[in-house]
Amino acid sequence: MTELSQPERLTLAADFDDASLSQWRDRVAGVLRKTGVLGADDDVPAPERLLASTTYDGIELRPLYTADDVAELPSAGYPGLAPFVRGNRPEGAVATGWDTRVRHAGPDVAATADAVVTDLENGANSVWLRLGGNALPVDALPDVLGGVYADLAPVVLDAGAEYAAATDALLDVFAAKSIAPSEAIGTLGADPIGLHAQTGQRHDIDAAAALASRINGSHPNLRTMVVDALPYHDAGGSDAQELAASIATGVAYLRALTARGLSVADAAAQIEFRYAATAEQFLTIAKLRAARRLWARVCEASGVADADAARAAQRQHVVTSSAMLSTRDPWVNMLRGTLACFGAAAGGADAITVRPFDAAIGQSDAFARRIARNTSSILASESKVAGVIDPSGGSWYVETLTDELARTAWREFQAIEAAGGIDAELAAGGIADRLEATWHAREARLATRKDPLTGVSEFPQLDEEPIERAPLPPEDRTGGLPRVRYPQAYERLRDRADAHVAETGKRPKVFLATLGPIAAHTARATFAANLFAAGGIEPVNPGATDTVADVLAAFVGSHTTVACLCGTDMAYAEQADEVAAALRKAGAKAVLLAGKPTDAYEGVTGFVHKGCDVLDVLATTLDTLGVKDS
Repeated sequence: MTELSQPERLTLAADFDDASLSQWRDRVAGVLRKTGVLGADDDVPAPERLLASTTYDGIELRPLYTADDVAELPSAGYPGLAPFVRGNRPEGAVATGWDTRVRHAGPDVAATADAVVTDLENGANSVWLRLGGNALPVDALPDVLGGVYADLAPVVLDAGAEYAAATDALLDVFAAKSIAPSEAIGTLGADPIGLHAQTGQRHDIDAAAALASRINGSHPNLRTMVVDALPYHDAGGSDAQELAASIATGVAYLRALTARGLSVADAAAQIEFRYAATAEQFLTIAKLRAARRLWARVCEASGVADADAARAAQRQHVVTSSAMLSTRDPWVNMLRGTLACFGAAAGGADAITVRPFDAAIGQSDAFARRIARNTSSILASESKVAGVIDPSGGSWYVETLTDELARTAWREFQAIEAAGGIDAELAAGGIADRLEATWHAREARLATRKDPLTGVSEFPQLDEEPIERAPLPPEDRTGGLPRVRYPQAYERLRDRADAHVAETGKRPKVFLATLGPIAAHTARATFAANLFAAGGIEPVNPGATDTVADVLAAFVGSHTTVACLCGTDMAYAEQADEVAAALRKAGAKAVLLAGKPTDAYEGVTGFVHKGCDVLDVLATTLDTLGVKDS
């Protein structure tokens, strides 16, 4: 036996030659020249800039980060210690995992009661109930929680303006179940500023603060206030805008709570923050880490003592984004939810709600709820995401992104404060204007598929079977910030095409004028077919053609009035003018070409290409085909 000694420094890839940044850049430049992105004689000192992208907050995401990028960054600290970038608890979620929280909003009391018990018996840890209005009646809370061990499973309320009545109902449930005030756990959901964002109407913050003051003295493990940042995300906002609005709301609640006599630490302990998680997992991770850092800075500036810092640390409930959910090919939502849940877990969320994959369609069924809660179970138990404390800690990319996002959000937060605070900015419309600007920027990237949507703008299925669900109750929180979904413009076009099918029995079609053998036209024909299907338009591909007569015969048999030329650049140079003219003579109202726009071809009325405005192409094509716009 040979005694093994542990090296002072573990050197990965020690058997390989060292590589310098300049060598990496040379290799990247070589690849870019081969693909035509760089010219043969172009001298670009940092070619990776050509591979960079920019977030909606203007943060550049580079393809490579080095130790130099984090050399000047502030310390992320240690788990369980301020500034809590690496998590609120020293042990992370290794021992307990995260709180898997399920949401119920259906108005059927008996069905909801059964569903709540089913969820808690099969992996969920807490329950989130939407009460009041068109959701569950507040006075039905005892029936809904009849089978719940409320001293073991935290109950989180979302009762809108009825939070005081809902609180009394929940306290009555605790009393009826003989749960001592010191053993009661949960969140009461008072969020007057969140209601302002959702409804456009101001609500009394002091009344919520008075309730928090009462609860703080009698029920030490109940949190009264929620800072819900979802309305800003659901309006199409950016990550920094969501963070800034949440921190500004938290500051407003700290002021109200301390005015009611609570210490800053007690006031901070009364607040739970709610954020959105998206399929962009690294931005989700960085957002949650940045949120804890920002809130720690607020608490420090507000006078929270070091001994109370952990009690005042930000508690995060993270919900997978409703804005990213699609009604078309909704099965893909399972993948989106998995990525979002992973990002939330790796980012250190305390509680995670995975929305069911059918949540954008209607009331989720038992299968969808099971898949949603099992997403957390698989990531925690099988994939061991909770088995590492702050798994992204030390990543040059994530640490840099966390810092840049925190700084950007802090500037936005300061702008809100300078304008009079979050309530004043909501009333004045300043926040709405900035969110709208971000949404317009996002719309442009969705339209060009720079932000692709799998199953919607990319790889759609025209023959998919729609999923039927009971409709959701009518929205009773009207006004306020808009609610958007990223796929909505494409879904409207699909609905328009489907209505045409229902009325006429025929799907709108575009003829793909394929030039030459399959090997010559298949790349552009596939690109065009995918593009048109995103608008519910069936592509008609005749396959290989030898002559113009072959193309015309197939076009006449397709019974459509729109054609799209698909072939090589050489084939276009030789045949495009002749084929386009023949198609127009045969009845084509529009002749498109799959390729870069140019004035070289007569008779071509438009182009489809990478980066084109796909939504405009689809809407114009449906107009040309005579498909009614509802």
